[in-house]
Amino acid sequence: MYRQEEIKPYGGDGDKGRLVEQMFDHIAPTYDTLNHRLSWNIDKGWRRKAVSQLMPLRPETILDIATGTGDFAILSARMLRPKSIIGIDISEGMMEIGRQKVKQLHLEDTITFQKDDCLALSLDDNTFDAATAAFGIRNFADLDRGLKEIHRVLKPGGQLSIVELSAPQQFPMRQLFKLYSHTILPLYGKIVSKDINAYQYLTSTMEAFPQGETMKGIFEKAGYKDVRYKRLTFGICTMYLATK
Repeated sequence: MYRQEEIKPYGGDGDKGRLVEQMFDHIAPTYDTLNHRLSWNIDKGWRRKAVSQLMPLRPETILDIATGTGDFAILSARMLRPKSIIGIDISEGMMEIGRQKVKQLHLEDTITFQKDDCLALSLDDNTFDAATAAFGIRNFADLDRGLKEIHRVLKPGGQLSIVELSAPQQFPMRQLFKLYSHTILPLYGKIVSKDINAYQYLTSTMEAFPQGETMKGIFEKAGYKDVRYKRLTFGICTMYLATK
């Protein structure tokens, strides 16, 4: 078990998946605003870099894991022009906002949403050309199992492109980011979302989550090959690309 798997929202003793679902349903109305403001809109550039990794593949079918409000799926639809994207999540509250955004952008023919468990996907083997995930795999209750499930539904040669928050390792960004993530981030999260626990959870899981070479090894253990990663914005985010 990895350290972040033991961390649960609200300090609950129940099933982590259910607690994460409850948390995201609660913060869904303010999630997009907080996500962009707390990252100074840099998160949009991170997603764009991750989608651009898939452009040589020209995927026609894409699975967006932990799709949330659909930002990654929408960007993929615009940049990659696939035939279909399925966005899955455990939070109906988040996906309902995603559905509204997709409808406003007239992308309903490309993007659909469905509630699904990333640890036990209700999808057939070898279905997707590519899979994406932005800031979601950190919340898996079982990281190894979740990555193996994504691997299962990818076609041979299919690629997984991920961006995930990480803790900077170098001075002085490590110290500055620790100060920011332990003070400003949870306080602002509490003011806007009325849920300080959610943003304390964000900080705790980000610091505990494997990164860099350790994460590369976890991908390889799950069956992926040609695993690459790149740290972005002084190590605040890490981008991974892996192939089935």
